[in-house]
Amino acid sequence: MYRQEKIKPYSKDGSKKEQVEQMFDHIAPAYDRLNHLLSLGIDKGWRKKAIATLRPYQPKTMMDVATGTGDFALLAAKELKPHQLIGTDISEGMIAVGKEKIQKAGMEGTISFACEDCCHLSFEDNIFDAITVAFGVRNFADLDQGLREMHRVLRPSGRLVILELTAPDHFPMKQLFTIYSSVIIPTLGKLLSKDNKAYHYLPQTIQAFPQGEVMKGILQKAGFSDVNFKRLTFGICTLYTANK
Repeated sequence: MYRQEKIKPYSKDGSKKEQVEQMFDHIAPAYDRLNHLLSLGIDKGWRKKAIATLRPYQPKTMMDVATGTGDFALLAAKELKPHQLIGTDISEGMIAVGKEKIQKAGMEGTISFACEDCCHLSFEDNIFDAITVAFGVRNFADLDQGLREMHRVLRPSGRLVILELTAPDHFPMKQLFTIYSSVIIPTLGKLLSKDNKAYHYLPQTIQAFPQGEVMKGILQKAGFSDVNFKRLTFGICTLYTANK
C-alpha cells in the first residue's frame, strides 16, 4: 500500500473509496471555482499540454477517468474531436455538475458520463484509444489496481496520459509550496467549499503520492511501456505519458 492510499478525508475508519466519494459529492458545487483559484488559472495550461501529447495519435474513443466536473473531458473533446469520450467518476455530485456543463456546451453527442469505480471498471477489454486522468490518480483507493484496469481497457498501442499535482523538491519552490499547501489551500478551501477537512486531505495526498521515477516504475509494473514524465511549473505538476 502506498502512503497516499492510507490517507482518508474524514476518518481512519471506513473505506477510502466511500470517503472520497462523499467528499467530492460535498465540494462539487465549489470545485471548479476553487480549482482555478488555487492554481491561479495555471491548471488550464497544464491541461492543454496534456492534450497536445495526444494529438499525433488522433484517438477516436477516449475515457477520462476521475473526470470530476468534466473540465478535461470538455477540452479534450473540443481539441481532439474524438467520436466518443466517456467521463467516469465515483461521485454522482461531480457528474451532475459535469452534465450541466456538457449540455451548455452542446457536446452531449460526443461526451457522456458513467459512475464508475476506477479499480473495477465495467468496460470490456481493449476498447479505448486513449485514457486520461487529470489530478485524480492520487485519490485512487488502490493505485496499482486502478492502473491495471486502465491498461486492460486500453487498445494495444493505446495511450495513457496522467496529470498530477506534485511537491517541488528544490529551493525555494519546495518551501513556498509547503506553506501554500499547508496554510493557504486549507483556508481558502474551508471558506469556499464549507468542508473543513477536504482541503486538508488533498494537500496531504500531494505530499504522499509517488513521484517522478517512482511513479514511472509503478506504471511499468502495471504493464505500460514507453513511460515518460515531465515536470511542469517548477515541479508543481507532473505530466506522465505511457503506451499499452
